[in-house]
Amino acid sequence: MSRAEEAGVFEGDDRQYSPTRLEGWLAFANGPERSQPEKLSRSQLAALSPAALLRHNDRRAVWHANLGPIKTPQLLHLHDELAEIVESNRHDGDKAKPAALVDAYPGLGKSTAVLEYGRDFHRAQIALRGETTPQGHRRVPVLYIALSGNTRIRGLNAAICRFYGLPTRGDADALAERAKDAVLSLKTAVFIIDDIHFLDASARATAAMANHLKFLANTFPVTLVYIGVGVRARGILTEGLSPDQTLHAQFGRRTTALSLRPFQVDTEERRLEWRRLLLTIEHRLVLAEKYPGMLADDLSDYLLARSSGHFASLMALINRGCLRAVRTRHERLDAGLMDQVNNDAAAEEARRELAAALDAGLLTSRPQTRRSRKSA
Repeated sequence: MSRAEEAGVFEGDDRQYSPTRLEGWLAFANGPERSQPEKLSRSQLAALSPAALLRHNDRRAVWHANLGPIKTPQLLHLHDELAEIVESNRHDGDKAKPAALVDAYPGLGKSTAVLEYGRDFHRAQIALRGETTPQGHRRVPVLYIALSGNTRIRGLNAAICRFYGLPTRGDADALAERAKDAVLSLKTAVFIIDDIHFLDASARATAAMANHLKFLANTFPVTLVYIGVGVRARGILTEGLSPDQTLHAQFGRRTTALSLRPFQVDTEERRLEWRRLLLTIEHRLVLAEKYPGMLADDLSDYLLARSSGHFASLMALINRGCLRAVRTRHERLDAGLMDQVNNDAAAEEARRELAAALDAGLLTSRPQTRRSRKSA
């Protein structure tokens, strides 16, 4: 027990910060790993004082809300692809660095995956080069911003300045120059621009924004990593040009499109992949009546149907299920409890058809090799 807890003060392990501000990014990048709460039996829980039980359950709630990072095959593959682009971009300042675009459906964990890569890159650069630049400035290897609806050029430049804590007055050109000075002084090497699909999508604005992004690539010595949904379909890669003109779109030529796939069970390899994910999550849950196979055996098909294989939907469902299991003193996850848990609208929309295929035996999430082994 900490001194604060001894004094009757309990803040918990909530970490409230915004990675779109430098202070928040540093808290994210440099924050310590969480310690998994102790797994207590029902009798041990019953022996706790009311105050101690509240603190224990609070720790469990924060832990279950922040499970991870989970190194899924999709995340590791994306990290390899990003590293190939970022780490090969050692061009001198007079050369534009190719960019990366992570374009995938919502709920697949693309922002989480890219942020994890950004944190790893940040830590590696600090370990290699030190926390300060040769000129004595704080080294900031990565910038992260998230755009809002119909962002235009000035708004994008202002978001970059806001990350660094710089003034946001002035026109787009003044903001760009201010941001450039910060990039050069703080040795920023990677820009992560999230929700790029929020850029103003009008035909005229698309062409202007594509030109501005090319300007950033030409004048800022950084690798731009974009994250978005349906970006290619919105025409940003083709600069708003007609199909017969797309060969002339420089932005598309300089940008490598990457993606993330959902978890699927159409092959044995992917069924094993799904099982390994559930086993990893199961191992990290802190419930008194958790048992081996609780997720990977007894809830495998159920969780696939409820999440439609989307990582964010799965993690939200399990987090809320654990909260309900603790609050009701059920202390385990099963279909009866999980049926009381709401999930995101898209997952619930896809649930009926997927559940019907699983119930009819047309689809299964259970690896054939494991079933054969159990039969033997």
